[in-house]
Formats: sequence, C-alpha cells, structure tokens
Amino acid sequence: MAEDQLTTGRVGQIRPLDPIDAAILRLLRADGRASIRSIAEQVHISRANAYARVNRLLDDGVIRGFAALVDHERAGQGASAYITLKIVQDSWRTVRSKLARLPGATHIALVSGDFDVLLLVHTADNRELRELVLTRIQAIPEVLSTRTLLVFEETDLIPE
Repeated sequence: MAEDQLTTGRVGQIRPLDPIDAAILRLLRADGRASIRSIAEQVHISRANAYARVNRLLDDGVIRGFAALVDHERAGQGASAYITLKIVQDSWRTVRSKLARLPGATHIALVSGDFDVLLLVHTADNRELRELVLTRIQAIPEVLSTRTLLVFEETDLIPE
C-alpha cells in the first residue's frame, strides 16, 4: 500500500453511503463471513447487485478487510491496557511504524488532547505488560512519556 493510502486511509473515491450500502456494512460487521446470497436476501437486492456493491466498497477502501473478533483472555492474553503516549512533534509516522511492530499491539491512533497517541495492547500478564511499556515503548527515542490504563473488561460492539 502506498504511503499516501496509509496516511489518508483512502483507496478509491469518497462518496456518501446509501441506505443499502450501510445495511451491507452492518451485516458484514456482524458476520464477516456472510455470503453474498445471504447479504442480497437480507437487504432485498439481487446477488449481482450485492456482489457489485461489496466489491465497490472494497475497491473504494470503505471495507479495509475482514477479521476475526478475538477473546483475548481465552487466547492467553489476560492483560489489556490502553497506553497514552506523548511524542516528539512531527514523529508520528516513525512512532507508528515502531509501535505497529510491538507484540500485542492491536490499535494505534493519533489523537488530540493531553497526549498524542493512544495504543491498545494485549499481553499474557501484567509482567509482560510492564516489560512492554518499560523496556520497549519507553525505549523509543521519540516517545517523551507514557501513561498506562489497565482494561478490566472490554466488549466489542457489533451492530444489530
């Protein structure tokens, strides 16, 4: 993927979603393995139309991919945390690249406010989390400070 696509998140054209596209996205968020036939039946369009719409949503970058929802605790990652980072100005791309390679990193966002970056990580336990923060993240030269917020419980929201 080209750097401008990584930065903007765009691949194809930007256009508002019509109600059918929105319904298709709701169905795919609830079940990424839904068949075109099932989608077509549920939104009351032909299979050819459903196929064309899903492909357009993929081509336009609206659908970025398909993934499994993971129960991190059952997957042996019993400790989760949001880590806030203050970083050196204009170092976002460098920091993002380094954070993306960290074990257990599942979400990275550049944000506004009292800190610059919000990172979600999942680790086996608090010892592994401590090592990740103290020896890996704080060792990144562009990271000025961190704050760790432990997650006690989390829920993936799936549209109905």
